[in-house]
Amino acid sequence: MVNVVVFDTDRERAAAVEAVLRFLEHDPTAVHHPDALAGVLGAEGEQTAVLLIAAHADERHWRVVVDTLVDVAPSVPYFFLTAPGDRRIRPVDAGSGCLGNLDLPLKQAQFSSGLSQALTFNARQRAAGRGGVNETPRLVGQSNAMQQIARMVQQVAPSEATVLILGESGTGKEVIARNIHEQSDRRDKPFVPINCGAIPADLLESELFGHEKGAFTGAFSARQGRFEIAQGGTIFLDEIGDMSLHMQVKLLRVLQERTFERVGSNKPIQADVRILAATHRDLEQRITSGEFREDLFYRLNVFPIHVPALRERAGDIPVLVDELLRRIEADGRGSVRLTPAAVSALSHHPWPGNVRELANLMERLAILHPYGSVGVNDLPPQFHKGDWDVALTEAPAVDDLPDTEVAGDGPAASEPVDWADGGIDLKTFLSDLETQLIRDALDAADGVVAQAAKLLSLRRTTLVEKLRKYGIQRAEA
Repeated sequence: MVNVVVFDTDRERAAAVEAVLRFLEHDPTAVHHPDALAGVLGAEGEQTAVLLIAAHADERHWRVVVDTLVDVAPSVPYFFLTAPGDRRIRPVDAGSGCLGNLDLPLKQAQFSSGLSQALTFNARQRAAGRGGVNETPRLVGQSNAMQQIARMVQQVAPSEATVLILGESGTGKEVIARNIHEQSDRRDKPFVPINCGAIPADLLESELFGHEKGAFTGAFSARQGRFEIAQGGTIFLDEIGDMSLHMQVKLLRVLQERTFERVGSNKPIQADVRILAATHRDLEQRITSGEFREDLFYRLNVFPIHVPALRERAGDIPVLVDELLRRIEADGRGSVRLTPAAVSALSHHPWPGNVRELANLMERLAILHPYGSVGVNDLPPQFHKGDWDVALTEAPAVDDLPDTEVAGDGPAASEPVDWADGGIDLKTFLSDLETQLIRDALDAADGVVAQAAKLLSLRRTTLVEKLRKYGIQRAEA
């Protein structure tokens, strides 16, 4: 649901547009005089996705409307609503925020396409105004484990304690580290992450501690290391379990003495840095195998935080989806909406890549279905199996179904429902409707399941499951 402001001096026509927008599950606000627009946009500007201006309005009126929009909510684009006989207004004549004309009566397909344009324009303008999104990702989750982690972050952040964050790859260990930094007294100083496992061992010392000119072949000038860059702030040593024993000794000294030297220098530099570390390795097992120093482990393991895998907190997936889509939208990279069945399908996936895998999927869906609605059938194949009920949710939306007679006691799709007579059983009604459409498609396809699936925009395997569910006989291709 998005907020849409409609400007039209004709109250009756504005009410008709409002009714259509509500039917499309949006939140419209009608304005009938230019003077009232500033108040509406001032209160709702950040939430408003698009302004619709009646093209038949006096040009002086809509010019005032556009000027007000530029002053109060410059990130909000606008369309002109053009009824038969109205003059179509060219975007070049109306200003940079004009995205064109929409025909009246409003049509779902045209409006949805226009809304996609508007939301993209809106997000890009806001992101440009902010210079991009730099906010720290929030800790998201309603599970007991994530609630406990949030409390631990609050408790440890104000201290100077070294924190060791343990968990599988992609579980959000850096997000936790950033939240610790943001809630600490060092929040106004740098947060400097470094992946110790991604840098060759012979380069890691220079990367961490810097080097002097001529310290080694290729050192043509002096260079600060990450510890110097992080002075006064926080350094996050990710994948510390992959650090070589040689570097572990040097890091241990920093933890013990709070000093370090650049490569090629013996001048000590004070390390006014808080150290946070993370790994997906079992450090105690690596100590046993001689790959990790026990004394370093105890120096790092002052305040351990264990992050559960996503499969262990599947109940957090709906709120994670909302948060990930919020960030994609805030960053001007589009957005998408998932049906409840699609979210349910995600909750049954094992997520070997954890939250990172989920984030990548959300970005992919936002690209493939910009500002659209994603159902189970729109997800990659690995999400098409599970115990959730897809039979109902994969049916076409009721608004898009053709008028047809339905087997059963419910009314036909074209008939009004007598609400005073007790209404209908919606689930039964839709199941009957789906059954009839499947039979019609099979008849049209001469019983060939593959062809019927194409007619219904379903995968063949999905249609076969529905045939079994409803006990419909079929002829195989």
